[in-house]
Amino acid sequence: MDRHELHELQDVRTYPCLTITLPTHRTRPDNKQDPIRVKNLVTEGTNRLLGEFPKREVAPLLARLNALVDAIDYEYTLDGLILAVNRDMAREYVLPFALNERVVVDETFFTRDLVHALNRARRYWVIALSEQSTRLFAATREDLEEITTGGFPMRHTGPGGDTALPGGVGVNTSAYRDERHRQFFRDVDKSFAAFMAEDPLPLALAGVDRYLSFFREVSAGREIIATLTGNVDHLSAHDLGRRIWPDVREGFVTRRREVLKDLEAAVGLRRAASTLAEAWHLAGLGRGKVLLVEEGYHQPARVNQWGQLDLNVDDPTAPDVMDDAVDEVITLVLDKGGQVVFIEDGELALHNRIALILRY
Repeated sequence: MDRHELHELQDVRTYPCLTITLPTHRTRPDNKQDPIRVKNLVTEGTNRLLGEFPKREVAPLLARLNALVDAIDYEYTLDGLILAVNRDMAREYVLPFALNERVVVDETFFTRDLVHALNRARRYWVIALSEQSTRLFAATREDLEEITTGGFPMRHTGPGGDTALPGGVGVNTSAYRDERHRQFFRDVDKSFAAFMAEDPLPLALAGVDRYLSFFREVSAGREIIATLTGNVDHLSAHDLGRRIWPDVREGFVTRRREVLKDLEAAVGLRRAASTLAEAWHLAGLGRGKVLLVEEGYHQPARVNQWGQLDLNVDDPTAPDVMDDAVDEVITLVLDKGGQVVFIEDGELALHNRIALILRY
């Protein structure tokens, strides 16, 4: 699951949409209970639908649901599972973070827990550079999922790759090969740009020194959070994730320290905002460049009659109350092309646990 898939789910408007979410387990014996949990939740969802619609009317949805459940491979579940089904589609998402156990029938798919999990997870991109097959991965901590759309994986098919280099008198084959590699990695960066525009996350690179150097040269401006040096062509997504995550984890720490310095400078230039209400207002105007949030900060809130964020909430379960206004601000900043950096609890005490570096 990435932000693009999340937006696809959020765009669906048709009744009924059935969403089932639950925590799952990676290893035995805990994962032995997962099929039973799924079956119980499917039964609950089925009974709710049959209690509201004639069986013939919801038969296509139930058929999709049952086929989806039959195809679940419990040997490869992670920490959370989502089943999203309506008359026209059936999607399964295996996630590397736990979800609450829910059955929701509505005109839209239930995505609140998913928004929260995506916003708070340590997510990043990985590009494994190679002329044989440059691969792109969506990563959450040490879990990598290979992307097989948008031109990926990409193979260098030109001269110096699958095609022989030109020969003859006066031809500098080394320089010619290098230029062709630069062009190949320009194409890689161009294809990756579409993914980055949809989900602007930090980038980690893996590959031999030569390819790392070429990519850095042709992709000026990319924020590289970590690099893993060496030939990674033979590594599976699982093995690559285990190898690269320790470096990425350190990269997140370094990034946090740097952005705190950026915040201090922005405060001096009067290009920063503090408090949740102010950050929410300015993020909605598209002025948020970088949002800093303490890891454990959650806050219910409502929008009052003057369009301002009101944190004085007596009943967090009331229908007009946002479960977590912090997640709302995070989503606003990301949707408008900004970045989000999570900070250790207590490090933003002077800003009431949240701060926004402004574009202007």
